[in-house]
Amino acid sequence: MPYSEQTVQSVRPWSKQTFSFTLSRPQDFAFENGEFVTIGLKREGKLVARAYSIVSTADRDYLEFLSIHVPDGPLTSQLVRIRPGDSVWVNSKATGSLTLNHVLPGRTLYMLATGTGLAPFMSLIRDPKLYARYEQVVLVHSVRTAAELAYRDEIEALDNARLHYVPTVTREPFPTPQRGSDLFRSGGLSQRLGLPAPDPGQDRVMVCGNPDMTRELTRYLKDAGWTPTNHRGIGNFTTELAFVVHHE
Repeated sequence: MPYSEQTVQSVRPWSKQTFSFTLSRPQDFAFENGEFVTIGLKREGKLVARAYSIVSTADRDYLEFLSIHVPDGPLTSQLVRIRPGDSVWVNSKATGSLTLNHVLPGRTLYMLATGTGLAPFMSLIRDPKLYARYEQVVLVHSVRTAAELAYRDEIEALDNARLHYVPTVTREPFPTPQRGSDLFRSGGLSQRLGLPAPDPGQDRVMVCGNPDMTRELTRYLKDAGWTPTNHRGIGNFTTELAFVVHHE
């Protein structure tokens, strides 16, 4: 059977719309930092499952996830109710295009996330191997309200001079009210950090989050001479298309 029954270990609410949780890790379950796996709940004997990026790193003995709550979502409307000791079903195979194997090494890595699209980037910034491949790492997390800035305290506490964390909030007063994608495209992001303008010959980009934002940035990057990673090889930017199902 491709799914195994796992136990909820903890649940943490971040806002009215977002929460994270940890599960026991299936025996022999392997994944690369930045990948996603399909998880689900059984209701009346039927499994309702969706893809979720893994927040925890591959060296942990548990699996951590970040979720949005959609009131009428077939999965998240039920998942938001889980408590320690409950069961969640986890697929045996992880995959995804936001791993270190999907972009070339380079000067600066830009990670552009909206909402729960932060999840795979949390796994990556916790991995020391990331900083061996890039001189600088920029993590931009755009949300509607400040309460949705999940893991903010942990990120700021990392105290890594090579990691630049830029939270933005678009629906309430905040020091940075712009969308992260707009900051990147305007050049304002690199300027505020004192970094050279993004260059496809030297820098790399990862994108995860709202499908409209992902498509918008993909078009912009392609038009600006960036090359996406695909089945033919490794490029200088990559996106997680599977993220579209995270919102259900």
